[in-house]
Amino acid sequence: MVVVSRNRVDLLRKCLASLEKSEGRDRLQIIIVDNGSRDGSGQLDADFPGAQFVRLPKNFGLTKALNIGWRAADAEYVFFLHDDTEVSPGAALALADALDANPDASASCPLLVDEEDRPAPQLGNLPPDGQWRPADVAGPDPVPVEFPRGAALMVRVYSIKSIRQIDERYGQFGSDADLATQILRASKKILLVPSAHVKHVDARAYTAHERADFLMAKAVYQGKYSGFAAGLEGRLKSVFGPLLGLRLAELRYTLSGQKIDGTQE
Repeated sequence: MVVVSRNRVDLLRKCLASLEKSEGRDRLQIIIVDNGSRDGSGQLDADFPGAQFVRLPKNFGLTKALNIGWRAADAEYVFFLHDDTEVSPGAALALADALDANPDASASCPLLVDEEDRPAPQLGNLPPDGQWRPADVAGPDPVPVEFPRGAALMVRVYSIKSIRQIDERYGQFGSDADLATQILRASKKILLVPSAHVKHVDARAYTAHERADFLMAKAVYQGKYSGFAAGLEGRLKSVFGPLLGLRLAELRYTLSGQKIDGTQE
């Protein structure tokens, strides 16, 4: 399990507490990649001695943190999690069982639920547009999905190694869409496992830099999969969208092309 976190110590504590209750905990490796937190997250080591903390000096963005996390893991499967998730006790093993039983699947994901255990926004579109809808599942059996949110996703490490790494042209956003696309292009499946529940309540507001990072990620995706002209169009939209909307703080980042990857000021 790889949890990426930055300055959300209370959420991270809840996430780790849920992971400690996982079935088969003695067989699970928990790795936390801390993206330069300054909120006391460093004091969690004593509370979770069975977890491995990788502390980065500043915010390297989600994509680089994911790559650091899976490379530190010693397992056939890696369960990527955001720090605002709480995992039900049987979820990790259920996801692994689904991959064991389906060699044509490269990844599996749980059903994301809200505080009332109702399906939460989880499934997106390709190309990514930032819109999410709850999964509509009718039974207990795993079902293939195109693009599940990266807040909770188990992936075969072999599948990541086959593409060398998660593409670091993305910063904070876009890597989950890219990974899903790579899996589908390899004629493999992503299975949603309805019996595995993970609570996810994403209510935070995004910063101007994060919004800019998302716009630039869309341009990267379009250029990679639809060609140079589509990528250029996406890049221009990342500039003129904030400009016409008078979102000047956002515009500063899109003009410079400064994604969240550790090179930012």
